Amino acid sequence: MSGRGFAVGPLVAAALWGGMYVVSKWGFETVPPLTLSFLRLAVGAATLLVVVRVASPSRSFSRREWGQFAGLGAMVALTIVSQFVGTDLTTASQGSLLTVLTPLFTLAFGVVAFGEAAGPRKLAGMGLAALGTLFVLAGQYDLTAIPAGNRTGLAFLLLASAGWAAYTVWGKPLVRRYSALETATYSTVFAVPMSAVLVPWELSTTGVDLSAVPVTPALVAAVLYLGVLSTAGAWYAWYKGLEFVDAGTVAVFFFAQPVVGAALGALLLDEPVGLGMVAGGAVMFAGIYLVSTGDAAA
Repeated sequence: MSGRGFAVGPLVAAALWGGMYVVSKWGFETVPPLTLSFLRLAVGAATLLVVVRVASPSRSFSRREWGQFAGLGAMVALTIVSQFVGTDLTTASQGSLLTVLTPLFTLAFGVVAFGEAAGPRKLAGMGLAALGTLFVLAGQYDLTAIPAGNRTGLAFLLLASAGWAAYTVWGKPLVRRYSALETATYSTVFAVPMSAVLVPWELSTTGVDLSAVPVTPALVAAVLYLGVLSTAGAWYAWYKGLEFVDAGTVAVFFFAQPVVGAALGALLLDEPVGLGMVAGGAVMFAGIYLVSTGDAAA
């Protein structure tokens, strides 16, 4: 993949994640968060496993490599569980705001763990992208009310940001050695049982009877969106970028997630598009351009 073509994958992932918070919030009305996160991972893993078995049917791994996949699976399980619990306990504004921390965690982890470069151009671009995202969020939400929100939920969302950054950075060696598809697949497969152990506890403590939950077309569509699109499709697309550039460069595209979410709200829900969103989006994409053009050939 030449030039800036690597950006396609991360941008697709950001677009798919743009609607994830809305879909998951709606899903929590009938399915509790830990159970919904398990369903998301199970559907995503099944989808990826079918594809990888067709694409690479004879691939084998060493015990050490299976251990690395399992480690990534633990990061995935931590991220998804804490993300869904945090989203359930907080507001959309809090969840969107904390997403801007994920690229910063990723950049820091990449520098510390793998010695990735963090020169002036990358730092400036990252700062511009973060600033632009904040402008967009300020146009959507009352950010002054964020500190009054649920502290536990914010802590879970912070943990989710760090977990996804770790998944991005420590997945890079396996992505480069094998492929984005295989790394996303086997890490997700390992995450399924890790998240499954929490489901019986959640159902027993909340008193939710899954057999009594109406399986409506809307609920099925929500689970499929979360599993097939925002997990299988988005995680593969995200890792695809890592086949060509550093984790810190890929991470800057995470800033597009809340911007895409706002754009989708305007397009599909007739939400107003203010000057702050337009200006913030422009600043954010300027930052992304600065980072990606500087490191696309890395």
